[in-house]
Amino acid sequence: MRPHRKGRFFAGWLLALLVLVGAWAGGLVAFAASLPREPDEPQTRTDAVVVLTGGRDRLEAGLDILERGLAGKLFVSGVYRGVEVHALVKLTRLSPSMMECCVVLGYTADNTVGNARETGAWMAAQNFTSLRLVTANYHMRRSLLEFRAAMPTVKLVAHPVFPERFKAEDWWRWPGTLALLASEYSKYLLVHARLILQGA
Repeated sequence: MRPHRKGRFFAGWLLALLVLVGAWAGGLVAFAASLPREPDEPQTRTDAVVVLTGGRDRLEAGLDILERGLAGKLFVSGVYRGVEVHALVKLTRLSPSMMECCVVLGYTADNTVGNARETGAWMAAQNFTSLRLVTANYHMRRSLLEFRAAMPTVKLVAHPVFPERFKAEDWWRWPGTLALLASEYSKYLLVHARLILQGA
């Protein structure tokens, strides 16, 4: 390849790379701006409230929803093996009998895809048609994609929680939050691409 053609070739690739990086960065900003700021339909009752493990604040929110009668049962997806229902009693004023009847732990999921599949199987077994989904606000959009794909006929109500370590305001100034958002946005794009290829 002649030197001037080689230079044009690499310049073209560099331009394409810059365009892709710019598009990704612009999408990241839009993704950050679209993160939920509050729970949807805060007074709507659903058949179940589903908590994706990953923080005490998520579990506390799920237990509070159950305690207030906004869901008939609480399903905790992705629980580390060995955790039992009675260990959750310390976090709530619910009676042990209600905890035993109304709180279910799922042990098979180890990622968001697994959460959706595990929850879908449980929802079908219960003949439930609506759920309130509790997870971190930065994780909610990807979770909803997976849950809608796994349960297309189930009504989903988003109930985000807001971890203190996640700095939603001026997020670009906080390296930890920036890295977390960049990772979550990239995973979100990959889920979109996978579902399109699967025809979901």
